[in-house]
Amino acid sequence: MKTITKFIVISLFFTFLFSLNGYSQYSSKRVKSKYEAYTDSIKNVDYNYIFPFWGAKAYKRGIDLQYPMGFMANFFWTTQNITIDNFRLGFQNAHGGSFDFPLTQVSDSILAFGNNENTSYSINIRPDIWLFPFIDIYGIFGFGRSSTSVEVLLFPDTPNQQSFTSNVDQSLTTYGFGILAAGGVGPVWLSVDANMTWNKPALLDKPTIVNVVGIRMGKAFVFKKRPQSNISIWIGTMYVTMQSETVGAIALKDGLPQDVWDKKDAFVENYNNWYNNEATPIQKKFADTYLTPVVDAIDQRNGESIVQYGMDKQVKQHWNGLVGMQYQINKNWQLRAEGGVLGNRKSFLFSLNYRFLVFRKPVPRA
Repeated sequence: MKTITKFIVISLFFTFLFSLNGYSQYSSKRVKSKYEAYTDSIKNVDYNYIFPFWGAKAYKRGIDLQYPMGFMANFFWTTQNITIDNFRLGFQNAHGGSFDFPLTQVSDSILAFGNNENTSYSINIRPDIWLFPFIDIYGIFGFGRSSTSVEVLLFPDTPNQQSFTSNVDQSLTTYGFGILAAGGVGPVWLSVDANMTWNKPALLDKPTIVNVVGIRMGKAFVFKKRPQSNISIWIGTMYVTMQSETVGAIALKDGLPQDVWDKKDAFVENYNNWYNNEATPIQKKFADTYLTPVVDAIDQRNGESIVQYGMDKQVKQHWNGLVGMQYQINKNWQLRAEGGVLGNRKSFLFSLNYRFLVFRKPVPRA
């Protein structure tokens, strides 16, 4: 919530700034100098719609507003490294027994995590409305899929270090809201966008809250013969943070790589040799609580047993760069593509946007 609060303050500043400058999201200053006839026709528009507020004043000043309401269909893909700490572990035997134990804190000296990576995609719909020529609010509703690769290290930085990689693939649903402030600054436009989404993977007990703030600066190039069409290009940056605490549960058959099940006899034998011949008393104490129940379940091919887990999870890199382009076919249709670059966080967005006029002002009765 702190991110959203800070953004509201920034939005109020931009609201004041852009109301003084009188620009819309795409500045028409360049259009006025090259396409006088089109600009003059804008000034003569009789704008009889409620949204955006101050829309009629903007047209009187020769500002070519986009239609106030729209529905954007988005495909978004991202891959990024994540950090994991404060790990807790629990176990529930599918067939009952005395090996069950609740979520319990695990020491970093006993269990840690190496290289962890998440790749996900989502398809979502984003309805929006421009309340003012420089303030847009929107909702986000969608679904997708998330794949997480986690490198688990047992007894890290010791001669007995063991490691394996767990891969979890699951569906997710997304919903949220956002606000965008935008306006012209000389020959370019500037926008600040912030949103909060609740992302619910199938295997987690609660949705993960993700906050995103994007800052973009670009320029629109209007087609000489089709002044309602333009190509806009931009650069920018994006800051991403997520709710840190994650609690969930997964069946052994889904959490362990297939190689463990294919070679389960050798896996169990190696574990027993380590336990009987190499493990220290402290390691045996840990193994008796956490590892032996899991190994016994593997030995019995009991893939239905449930491993419960809790952790503090965060993106490894909060900031990354953005480059993007939008083609406005006309005032109804827009195509957009944007890529996240720099660092280990990569992303790609492709959008189709349909915009229209809505909420005509009532005609005064004579």
